[in-house]
Amino acid sequence: MSKQIRIDFVSDVSCPWCAIGLKSLETALGRVADVAQADLHFQPFELNPGMGPEGQDIVEHLGQKYGSTEEQQEHSREMIRQRGEAVGFNFNMDQRSRIYNTFDAHRLLHWAEEQGRQRDLKMALFEAYFTRGEDPSSHEVLLRVAGEVGLDRTEAARILASDEFADAVREREQFFQRAGIHSVPAVIINQRHLISGGQPPEVFEQALRQIVAQE
Repeated sequence: MSKQIRIDFVSDVSCPWCAIGLKSLETALGRVADVAQADLHFQPFELNPGMGPEGQDIVEHLGQKYGSTEEQQEHSREMIRQRGEAVGFNFNMDQRSRIYNTFDAHRLLHWAEEQGRQRDLKMALFEAYFTRGEDPSSHEVLLRVAGEVGLDRTEAARILASDEFADAVREREQFFQRAGIHSVPAVIINQRHLISGGQPPEVFEQALRQIVAQE
């Protein structure tokens, strides 16, 4: 008999390892369906909360933030592409020339949770940014993607034109930061067990089976 478990997936839509981590986690959940059924919640985390509306060139940004060279970044992009391919996610890193503010995307994801479409919107936003090279801060992009996953575009437009859910998103961000989450993805099982990083499916599967057995 399988047990119900809560999973909080703390992530940002501009984080490539979060896309890899989600696909890996979902693969693992399929493998452990005999012992666990997941109630999955996506929690907000902004890699660059101070990013302006114009965004920033990705090579420049990563160089400033991490001190990485263009050569190092190219090696990292290829590794990410291969890891994505292994779990069925297509990274078209050549198109992703800029990094953007993601706060409005998180506001829509908060609303999408209430509508039962949060996972669909999350994956669609990953694909918009990493596969098609689109701007996840653009309201035009956000509205189109929301409509594609079955959300009400008129209501989405109203939310984006306001500051609705801004306080709720900031509260969640601050909650997980106070809990010690400073890098993503962070996968929290039953609000007690933390699995960090975009792990392979085998790592998630082993951890999930151990946690379920312990509880």
